[in-house]
Amino acid sequence: MLTNPRSDRVKAVRALSRRSARSRTGLFLAEGPQAVREAVRCRPELVRDVFVTAEAAARHRPIVEVAAAAGLAVSEVTPEVLAAMCDTESPQGLAAVCRPVDVPLQRAVAALPPAGLVCVLTHVRDPGNAGTVIRGADAAGADLVVVSDASVDVHSPKVVRSTAGSLFHVPVVVGVPVAAILAALRDAGVALLAADGAGPTLLPEVDLRRAHAWVMGNEAWGLLPEVRDACDEVVRVPIYGRAESLNLAMAATLCLYASAEARRST
Repeated sequence: MLTNPRSDRVKAVRALSRRSARSRTGLFLAEGPQAVREAVRCRPELVRDVFVTAEAAARHRPIVEVAAAAGLAVSEVTPEVLAAMCDTESPQGLAAVCRPVDVPLQRAVAALPPAGLVCVLTHVRDPGNAGTVIRGADAAGADLVVVSDASVDVHSPKVVRSTAGSLFHVPVVVGVPVAAILAALRDAGVALLAADGAGPTLLPEVDLRRAHAWVMGNEAWGLLPEVRDACDEVVRVPIYGRAESLNLAMAATLCLYASAEARRST
């Protein structure tokens, strides 16, 4: 059992809350039972270590059993040690050190099905928004999420928590310039749909039966003009009430679910 919250091993895990440490080590931390459950169940090859308190081991026995059956290293820790490791004040007794989930862009695009659904995040800086969009993309059955190099780090603690385990479900590409993302998708025959509140095409009017990618912009200023101009269509979610606009995560979820419904009806 790990009992010393000031040990070098504990400090090394805690350091993963910083982007510099994640870049240096090639590791990140998944906190809480939901994230750890999905990591050990769906992507055990990415999990290097699992840390669990005695209380959490009893409460979440199936998670520990799946991790052990997969041959993963499971270490019991005190609540004080886990709190010292994690970014949150209440990590709920479980955490896992994982290798990055991202995949290369060309390989991910080549694996898309004929009517593939992609979500592209450009210049998205808010961790909660990014994580919620990834979660929404997973729920809508998207085949791929691409996060540009100008966006938030998807392996940061706040993004990982916001995905609620979906980070381990849907393929994710990170660290690629927006122009390269759009070019790769266009070359693969994927239609580029810019989501923009001033778009001339309404969401119910766009053809979502083909392979397409929703291209989402920054929370505050939306899509850059050059990104919007590079897309095939600019689409807006209609607002029937008096709200001025929709936030990024809400608009993205509506667009993705419209795509999901179109795919189901085809």
